Amino acid sequence: MPVVCWVLLPIGIIFILIVVLSSLRIVQPWQKALVVRLGRYQRTVNPGLNMINPFLERLTKVDMREQVVDVPPQEVITEDNVVVTVDAVIYYEVTDPVKVTYNVQDFRMAVIKLAQTNLRNVVGDLTLDTSLTSRESINAKLRTVLDEATDKWGTRVTRVELQRIEPPRDVTDAMHKQMRAERERRAMVLEAQGVKEATINKAEGDRQARILQSEGERQSAILRAEGEAQAIERIATAERFKRIAVAEGEAQAVKNVFSAIHEGNPSNDLLAIKYMEALQAIAQGSANKVFLPYEASGIMSSIAGIAELFKEKQISKEDKKPK
Repeated sequence: MPVVCWVLLPIGIIFILIVVLSSLRIVQPWQKALVVRLGRYQRTVNPGLNMINPFLERLTKVDMREQVVDVPPQEVITEDNVVVTVDAVIYYEVTDPVKVTYNVQDFRMAVIKLAQTNLRNVVGDLTLDTSLTSRESINAKLRTVLDEATDKWGTRVTRVELQRIEPPRDVTDAMHKQMRAERERRAMVLEAQGVKEATINKAEGDRQARILQSEGERQSAILRAEGEAQAIERIATAERFKRIAVAEGEAQAVKNVFSAIHEGNPSNDLLAIKYMEALQAIAQGSANKVFLPYEASGIMSSIAGIAELFKEKQISKEDKKPK
């Protein structure tokens, strides 16, 4: 009996170790695990070291990371009856490991078929030109539809991206010709606009140059006229001062002669001679215009009158002197 015990003891220890090791399960950080006992779901375990009953329970791991599904290319007829080839990629993540495991048999196949069906619906409602320029709109519509449909499967569609929308070869060639013609038209329009703007700028420059030239000529004429006016004014002022000085000088000379004659008590003959000399000097002045009489009798009578005037003044002055 002791011999049998010694034989069975190592076997028991080994069996216990096998049972303990088989009951330990490691769940990775990006995973969650479902514990199923005798075909019935029991609980969900988190990442880390977990223990299960190796004889009654089974562990199913579910990847919780964001995953991608490639939707195969398919032909879709647009609203204007053009056949285009469309494919896409779908990004999703698991939100409920229980639903994604028990509510759908093959999630990848289900989401691919669902995406193909909705691609036909969305692209079929658009024309070719609209479908080629509305990728963001198509992506948003597909993401909304797929997210609502896959919610009961415990997943969330994060993004849907169209990889290509490829029309037939003949349509592509026609589009290339149209694009080439449009580029040539734009180039011609831009060239015409450039020529037009250059012509306008040149005309505007010429107009500004003519305006500036006319303004310069006008200012030059104004300055020239002002200079001439100032010169004439200065010449006239100088001439006026000259005439005033000459007249004042001649007047002073006449006064001096008259005083000298008055003080010298001249005779009639001397007065007549001095009168003639004074008339000659006055007549030769450049600022005076004196018309002398031609009759000698008139001159002599004038001289006699002046002599009598001087004598009367002389007599009156002598009478006034105190005796």
